[in-house]
Amino acid sequence: MIEPTEEPSYIGSGVDRVRGLDVWRASALAAEAAIGRAIIGQQSVIRLILTAVFCRGHVLLEGNVGVGKTTLLRAVAQAVGGPFTRVEGTVDMMPSDFLYSAFIGEDGRPRVEPGPVLEHGEDLSVFFFNEINRARPQVHSLLLRLMAERRVNAFQAEHHFPHLQVFADRNQIERDETFELPAAARDRFFMEIAVAVPTDPRDRRALAFDTRYHDVDALVAEVPAKTLPYRELDAIARRIQEAVATTEALETYVFALWEALREPGAAGIEIEGVDMARLIRGGASPRGISALVRAARCTAWLEGRDMVLPEDVRAVFIPVMVHRTFLSPVYESRREEIMPALVDAVFARVPAPATADPR
Repeated sequence: MIEPTEEPSYIGSGVDRVRGLDVWRASALAAEAAIGRAIIGQQSVIRLILTAVFCRGHVLLEGNVGVGKTTLLRAVAQAVGGPFTRVEGTVDMMPSDFLYSAFIGEDGRPRVEPGPVLEHGEDLSVFFFNEINRARPQVHSLLLRLMAERRVNAFQAEHHFPHLQVFADRNQIERDETFELPAAARDRFFMEIAVAVPTDPRDRRALAFDTRYHDVDALVAEVPAKTLPYRELDAIARRIQEAVATTEALETYVFALWEALREPGAAGIEIEGVDMARLIRGGASPRGISALVRAARCTAWLEGRDMVLPEDVRAVFIPVMVHRTFLSPVYESRREEIMPALVDAVFARVPAPATADPR
């Protein structure tokens, strides 16, 4: 395993730069294995989160309460290192709660101190918003700017957070006093990842009876700290995108998938009980398809290739594209039924190109 103190060697040119990517890939796989030992039964989710980390994209986790979303994000933050802050979404939260806290000091005088976004300065690495859908739209608006621009205004100054990555989770069970995220905010999330109870009965049994999984703090502490130094992630993310190629056939395939998802009726796709002409209210944007290509390149890199294959695209298609597809109101209540059927139909309708031997 790569030692946390090992200096990444991507800076340079030619062979040195390629060797740097190999060093980083070894670090990524070591972090993935360590997180997987602490958070069992979530291997595919961990791979997707690490893909987002190396694409510098924000992540929204979807899942029932108690499936381990918070523990998983704490483990990822442990591997990334850097200052970590967490806020809990509540119905009475105000945007200013992100920026400062006001209180009466021991001397009876009012005090104002930096809030969770500002307290770590520009070194803030991971911002975790628990139960984001409990916060009001005003809070979502501030979060949107923080995610899009990595900066906010407060105390008559502009504050920048160049290393920031936002993780949020949404409670799907409770509907009272919750607020649906606007389309613009959801589009800012690079991925929306579903987290479910582990499917393997052995994992579920271990979670119930193995006391190792009952102490969350000890589990998170098992993940080696700072194996993916956060200050270097922006640079290595750019290098990954530059180093992994796409063929013309692959680009044609991705474009055809995008078109079929945006206009399934025009692509000849049919789903029983659905008026395809009325199904889609808004399809994935150019930002969405750009995110798909970035995620596919990173997936190929994690698999040890420097060329994107169709399976790389399919591996990230649902977490990147589905939450950017907005259905007509009459079909929105059936989203969990319709979207998997639509994605399957899109893959069936658009032929994958024959793959050349990966380099």
